[in-house]
Amino acid sequence: MSAGPLAGLEPALLWERFFELTRIARASKHEGPAREYVLAWAAAHELDASADAEGNVVVRVPASHEREAKPTVVLQSHLDMVCERDPSSPFDPRAGRIDVRVEDDWVRAERTTLGADNGIGVAAAMAVAGDDSVLHGPLELLFTVSEEQGLDGAKALDASLVTGRMLVNLDGTSDEALTVGCAGSDHTLLRLPLSPSSVSTDHVALRVEVAGAKGGHSGGDITAGRVNAIKALARVLSAAFEVAPFELSALDGGVSRNAIPRDAHATLAVPRDAEQALRTAAEAELAAITRQYAGTDDALSLEIAPETRTELAAAGTTRAVLDLMAAIPSGVLAMSPALLGVVETSTSLTTAVTQDGTLTLGSMTRSSNAAALDEALGTMRALARLSGAAIEVRRSYPPWEPRLDSPLLTTATSTFTRLFGFEPGLAVVHGGLECAVLGQKLPGVEMLSIGPEMVGLHAPGEKVRISSTQRFYRLLGALLDDLSS
Repeated sequence: MSAGPLAGLEPALLWERFFELTRIARASKHEGPAREYVLAWAAAHELDASADAEGNVVVRVPASHEREAKPTVVLQSHLDMVCERDPSSPFDPRAGRIDVRVEDDWVRAERTTLGADNGIGVAAAMAVAGDDSVLHGPLELLFTVSEEQGLDGAKALDASLVTGRMLVNLDGTSDEALTVGCAGSDHTLLRLPLSPSSVSTDHVALRVEVAGAKGGHSGGDITAGRVNAIKALARVLSAAFEVAPFELSALDGGVSRNAIPRDAHATLAVPRDAEQALRTAAEAELAAITRQYAGTDDALSLEIAPETRTELAAAGTTRAVLDLMAAIPSGVLAMSPALLGVVETSTSLTTAVTQDGTLTLGSMTRSSNAAALDEALGTMRALARLSGAAIEVRRSYPPWEPRLDSPLLTTATSTFTRLFGFEPGLAVVHGGLECAVLGQKLPGVEMLSIGPEMVGLHAPGEKVRISSTQRFYRLLGALLDDLSS
C-alpha cells in the first residue's frame, strides 16, 4: 500500500486510500474497478460485504469492544467522479491517470479533475474501519454508484441492505458547517431536428469552437461568475448569423449534466463571400463576452477552422436553434428569502449533443423550493412549445429539507463545538446530495453531511485542503465515539 506523493500526510490511512483511488478509473456508470477495489479490501480485512443489482456496495464493520449494542451508523459516500481534463493533457481520469500534486496546504490534480468529490469520503470511510484509535458502534459503509448522473445509484439502492437509521453522508465540502439540506433537481432534454444535407458549392464549411472556460459544479459554482461555454457559443453564432446567415449542422458541448460546460463547438456552412464577415462578428462577440466576465472567467478562446465533412448544412432550422439556445435560462433564477446569500433556484444548460441529425440540449434545474422547481420546469415546457422542440423531463430527486430537531444533528453540533471551540454553521447546499433520495428509501433515517474544504469541483485543477481534511477526519472519529458512548 502506497500513498505516492501523499506519503507523510495525516491521517495516513485516509490519504493512502485516496491515492489508490486516483489510480482507478471510476467515471459515472463505469465504477466497476472501484467497486472491485472496495470488495477486495473488505475481503482482505474479513469484513462482510454485499452489492445490489445496481452496483452499490455495503460493507459491515463490527463495533469497537463493548459498543456492540449501540445503534448502527451508516457512513455513505459515492464511488464515481466527474472526469474532466484539458484537451491537451496526457492525463485522463477515465483511464485512472491523475497527476496528483501537493502544493502548500492543498492536494490537487494537474489539468484534470482530482476525484476528491467523493474519493475523500470513500477513503475516510475505509480509513475509519481500519483505525483502532476510532471508537464506534456497528458501522455500515454504503458506497453508491452514479451519483454524478442524477443520483441514479441511490435511487436504485436495495434498501434491505441498510439497517442503520443514522446516516452521515461524507460528501460535504466545508469543515465550518454541518450540511442539513440540499436542493432538489429536474433534468430536461429539448430536441430539435437539424435535417443535414450536402453543402452547396458556393458555401464553405467551418468548425467554430469556444474553449477555455473554467467550468465547475453546475450547482456549487453557479454564483462564481463562470462562463457557460454552450451559451457563449450560441451568442457567438447568433452575432455572426446577423451579418452572415449560415446553415448549422451540428452543435456539441459539455460532458456532464452536473458540470458547467468548459467548451463547445459547432459545424456550419456559410456563403464563401460572407466568411470574413462571419469571422469578424464572431470575434467581436467573443471579445464582448470576455469583457463581461473580466476577473472571473476571461480566458476564452475562439477557433474557426475549415471543416472537411460534406454532410453539413441544415435547411431552415438554424434561426430556431439559435433563438432557443438564447432563451434557455442558465444561471441563478432566485435567491433564498430565508437564508441570506443562499441560492434557492438555478438552471444550467450543461450538455449539447448532435446525433442522427437531431440536436439535444440538456439542462439541470435545482431548487430548495419544490414550487419554484415546478415553475422553472413550466418555463422549459413553454420554450419547447414556442420553438417546436420535443421535451423530455426527468424528475431527478426532491429537495432534502432540514430536520433541525434531529438527535443526530444535536450530537454532531455538540461534538463539533467541543472539538473546535465554536458552533458550526448549518448549510443547505445548492447541489444534489444523495440524502435527498436516501431519506425516502430509508424510512425514519436521520441524516447530516460533512466533509473537508474543496475547490474547483468538476473542473481541471480540482483541489482539497489538507488541514481541512484533518479536521474533517477528527470530527468524523469524535462523532462516531459520541454516538456510541
